[in-house]
Amino acid sequence: MRATAAAAVPKAARATMPTRATAAAVRALLGLVLLAAALTACTTDDDPVTLRVLASPELADVAPLLSDLEDDTGVRLELDYRANADLAGQYPPDDSTPAHDLAWLASDRSFLLRVRDSDGRLTRPESTPVMRSPVVVGLTPATARKLRGDAPGGRISWADVADAAADGTVRFGMADPRRSDTGRAALVGVATAAAGTGSALREQDVSCDRLRGFRSGQTLTAASSRDLVDRYPGRQDDTNALIAHESELLTLNASGRLRTPLEIVHPDDGMVLSDFPLLLLDPGKRQAYRETVDWLLTADTQRALMERTHRRPVSQDVTPSGPLRTPVGNALSFPDRLSVVERLVTDYGDPDDRTADQVVFVLDFSTSMRGARMAGLRAAFEGLSGADDSATGKFARFFRGERLTVVRFGGRVLEERTVTVRGEADLRDLNSFVADGGYDDATALWSALDRGYRIAADAVREDPDRPVAIVLMTDGENNAGIGYGEFLRRHRALAPESEAVPTFPVHLGEADADALRRAADATGGRMVDAGPASLPDAFKEIRGCHRQ
Repeated sequence: MRATAAAAVPKAARATMPTRATAAAVRALLGLVLLAAALTACTTDDDPVTLRVLASPELADVAPLLSDLEDDTGVRLELDYRANADLAGQYPPDDSTPAHDLAWLASDRSFLLRVRDSDGRLTRPESTPVMRSPVVVGLTPATARKLRGDAPGGRISWADVADAAADGTVRFGMADPRRSDTGRAALVGVATAAAGTGSALREQDVSCDRLRGFRSGQTLTAASSRDLVDRYPGRQDDTNALIAHESELLTLNASGRLRTPLEIVHPDDGMVLSDFPLLLLDPGKRQAYRETVDWLLTADTQRALMERTHRRPVSQDVTPSGPLRTPVGNALSFPDRLSVVERLVTDYGDPDDRTADQVVFVLDFSTSMRGARMAGLRAAFEGLSGADDSATGKFARFFRGERLTVVRFGGRVLEERTVTVRGEADLRDLNSFVADGGYDDATALWSALDRGYRIAADAVREDPDRPVAIVLMTDGENNAGIGYGEFLRRHRALAPESEAVPTFPVHLGEADADALRRAADATGGRMVDAGPASLPDAFKEIRGCHRQ
């Protein structure tokens, strides 16, 4: 290097060049200057940056890859695995300084609904999808064979899973939808199937809780799907299904912790797809955020994420591998109103709460019910007992643990029977009671409803948390027993227990629609019109309306 430098010096200047010792000193000084400049640059533009990230617990599996992010970009992510489904109580901060710079969630849909409904208190942050995974069902092989054998074309739907949960075939684990993105996405998937519209859920789609039968099959829960998957291997004797991200089920199957791997089912009626977005909460960290996002979206990183976490790449430059080549199918829309999501989560309640419903059916067995009307009533009960294999029928059916009371009346209460559904034998007993009953010439409508409320009030006193409702079906006007005014007086005397129990009258034939509507309004229920052929649909319509 020295010869090269000397050759570059003009001949006229060479005679005045310093001595060798002086030249060495100059070179040493120049080296110190260059080193100082380099150190100055490192302490300005190239200083490592630490970003505090509020993350979903499910994302713990990406942590081993983040050391490469720091090596390649100088950005270090410090993950705090405590994010809930909509960042409620976590963002925005109480003061002007956010506790976290970024959020990394399984899905930001619930959070963005909060932003929209915040009246300007929250602004929509920059958000970038990083990887994808649908919320699916993992079934033990024997359970999968049973459901496929019963499903049309062997294609299992959410309706089939709900039906099997209601009759006790499926006993599933699912993360708590009050806290978990995964549990909430699963709930939206099931509820969308129950609505039967194929589009985003609306207020009217959740006006009645159609998921009571599905919920009766839940035997395992956790605050996050990560914890859920960790607990499942110890619960394989009483839990034969898991509802979680496809990626989590693939990871569990590969772990060697299961007696037999779960069969992953992509429900035929669609799935909610999570895209694991990275959100910028502190705009002052935008440059480091962009560097992080650019690194996460490179083909090499996308491939590494796919191989380690079994999530699908968002990059078109990376080809999905192995089971990730399975088509996602119909991606279900998430509700576009926060109130719809909140209603779903509230109705579903605490997954650890095992209190089942009670329904009191007060049924008119006057002689005018003979023939087509009674045939419609019997068909309604058979359908609710599992004979209705339509999607709506599967979500409306009677379910294990539910307590059912039938009060048959004519000019007086003729007979009553209560069963708690434990299996097919209980449902056969109830259907026989409805089918084999005798008739009476009069119609003591209000006396029968008064008897129904006494049964319901006893049930509320026995278990105040038990949802109780009354279904009243009649085809005639009251012509025996007490009048409407006396019924109201007795109803008020049963308070406060009676106040928690709505009545849903089913209007048929020559029944007094105005009187039935008044009774519904007075008790917090609503009336449904029906003809003999539509009685099964009327009973399905009011199923699950305990919290109307």
